[in-house]
Amino acid sequence: MKVIESGEGKLTQAVDMNAFREWNRKKTKAMVDKRMSEAEAISRFIHDGDYIGTELYGTVRAPMSLVYEVVRQRKKDLRVAGQGVLELDMLLAAGLVKELDITYIGLEVYGISNALRREVESGRVENCVEWSNAGIAWRFKAAAMGIPFIPTRSMLGTDTMKHSSAKVVECPFTGDPICLLPALILDVGLIHVHRADMYGNAQIDGISGFAFEMARASKTLILSTEEIIPNEQIRSQPDQTIIPYYLVDAVVEAPYGSHPGEMFYLYARDEEQIKEWVEASRNAETAQVYLDKYVYSVKDHQEYLDLIGRERLDSLWKKEER
Repeated sequence: MKVIESGEGKLTQAVDMNAFREWNRKKTKAMVDKRMSEAEAISRFIHDGDYIGTELYGTVRAPMSLVYEVVRQRKKDLRVAGQGVLELDMLLAAGLVKELDITYIGLEVYGISNALRREVESGRVENCVEWSNAGIAWRFKAAAMGIPFIPTRSMLGTDTMKHSSAKVVECPFTGDPICLLPALILDVGLIHVHRADMYGNAQIDGISGFAFEMARASKTLILSTEEIIPNEQIRSQPDQTIIPYYLVDAVVEAPYGSHPGEMFYLYARDEEQIKEWVEASRNAETAQVYLDKYVYSVKDHQEYLDLIGRERLDSLWKKEER
């Protein structure tokens, strides 16, 4: 195909589908107990310099308990993909991100991410490559399909295309310009779900985002879940299982694991807590104070929940029920 235009962005991770397929062939297909704590999962499976990703948008179903543990263990030089808000903001504020495949990192109604601005403008984030929300999801889809790229009209004629690492080619069938998005293969994916069994079969209520695609685009997959349920319960509704066990490497039981984000049909987002982060993130010093209080000074997710308080957490549940 004739290449018409190439994005200026550096490709964060090489597209080697044959190596990815070989990796997946070697993963065990046995149904083994994968339950572990956040500390064990992050220590075992995330290493300095890894290319990691989080799933879904904004504050919905954010894998916060996992990301807090990444921050707590001070993993460094991470390459990060995703389109979240709070979880990516925390990684940036902690100074752990070296490269970024970015769609949008902001504080929604509260404006632009201060942590993102500081880290990119300072040069601590050395490589920042732009994608549309759809574009990055379709990159995961390409990897899930086992193909090195996927054709789309997304980003054609935009500066987003210019600052990406996509290519515009002449379609061999029509002769029209078409955008080719390179497959995105993660070293480690982080996904929070409503329920899973101890083997990793996972189900999601409400919007499923791009969990299906990202789970299949990750070499290693860490799941956190609101509850671990018996395998028999999973089997009773197999059509709801979006992520099958053989893709999963760790299952972490984390009630309120998205806090201060929300979970459909379970609890609302904690606006008070989010506002506290918004104010704290305005400068590096107060952001560090926030991280000291809510991440570094607590040993695990349960201590974090104790710090937030049962009354406050219960009030979020009641809001969602109404």
